[in-house]
Amino acid sequence: MRAVTWQGKRDVRVENVPDPRIQEPTDAVVRITSTGLCGSDLHLYEVLTPFMTPGDILGHEPIGIVEEVGAAVPDLQAGDRVVVPFQIACGNCWMCLTGLPTQCETTQVTGEGMGAALFGYTRLYGSVPGAQAEYLRVPQAQYGPIKIPEGPPDDRFVYLSDVLPTAWQAVSYAEIPEGGSIAVLGLGPIGDMACRVAQVRGAGRVFGVDLVPERLERARQRGVETYDLRSFHDEKELVAAIRDETDGRGPDAVIDAVGTEAHGSAAARLAQQASAMLPRKLSGPFAERFSVDRLAALHTAIHLVRRGGTISLSGVYGGTADPLPMLTLFDKQLQIRMGQANVRRWSDDILPYLTDDDPLGVDDFATHRVPLSDAPHAYEMFQRKQEGAVKVLMQP
Repeated sequence: MRAVTWQGKRDVRVENVPDPRIQEPTDAVVRITSTGLCGSDLHLYEVLTPFMTPGDILGHEPIGIVEEVGAAVPDLQAGDRVVVPFQIACGNCWMCLTGLPTQCETTQVTGEGMGAALFGYTRLYGSVPGAQAEYLRVPQAQYGPIKIPEGPPDDRFVYLSDVLPTAWQAVSYAEIPEGGSIAVLGLGPIGDMACRVAQVRGAGRVFGVDLVPERLERARQRGVETYDLRSFHDEKELVAAIRDETDGRGPDAVIDAVGTEAHGSAAARLAQQASAMLPRKLSGPFAERFSVDRLAALHTAIHLVRRGGTISLSGVYGGTADPLPMLTLFDKQLQIRMGQANVRRWSDDILPYLTDDDPLGVDDFATHRVPLSDAPHAYEMFQRKQEGAVKVLMQP
């Protein structure tokens, strides 16, 4: 089959690889009909290269048709249409039953000290072959795949794999009071969708911050009060502008949907680049012990949110040597919640919004639809924020 493989920093290629097959009774094989390009994939493209191996198959946002199932998968059969969550979880362990499938005790990558295995996402999460491919082996298929109806186009449901539950969890963790205010930093796929989710769940005012004109306009058209980061001399001016709209206090909650690749952290960017340039035997241990994040977005969130408010992190961070303003966090009495989205915890809550009325705008959420063979260009375009790219779907 054809699949998108990682070959090095900013080097992805579409290659022929062996077809997946049933290996365990709880497996299924799914023929992929659409698969998303995620902001998290860009971390592998540049920042997290020390944890990658040439030939790794990328991707974790698939929808497709079941081709084959193992003997211990009673609720799926060939021909079923399914969305596959990005994490691999059993559904039966204590963590899964507590609503935390991202911490699944059956698939935890204990050798790396990490949580549940993920599709297409570094050795830290199991080096499981990913979903930017023609076919996907799905472990723990007795729990993971979400059956969806035939008929509507893939765009209606494909975002259940990651974008929708990640945005939904970000808003849930933000604990916005009814009619309250929230600021979303970063209007890429997750930040954009988080704004939409916050609106349908009763937020009174939604502020969105970005520096890409197309992303700002896209959010503005859906009623978000947008702020162009380039219009402010520094972070203090941005914070003051939003505080002026919230009685001088700041919003009730802030979602950081940017993560480790934030603009404005030159020293951390240099450290990330230096780590990626080391020989492979050195780069992994160096990154595990000394890695740092670009924390500009997180620092903005800390300064922006009102006292007693909540910061919800959905942007991916991976540093171990990050300095944080602990005095400010303590003095402002802030709550911070974060983590990979627990897809199956939220999927039943989200499904009623995927109706013909399309209140979340999923049908036209994708800005680009390309064949799988165009993956190298799609990665470059998305990473450089070119051609108005916000969300890219690939069709094998």
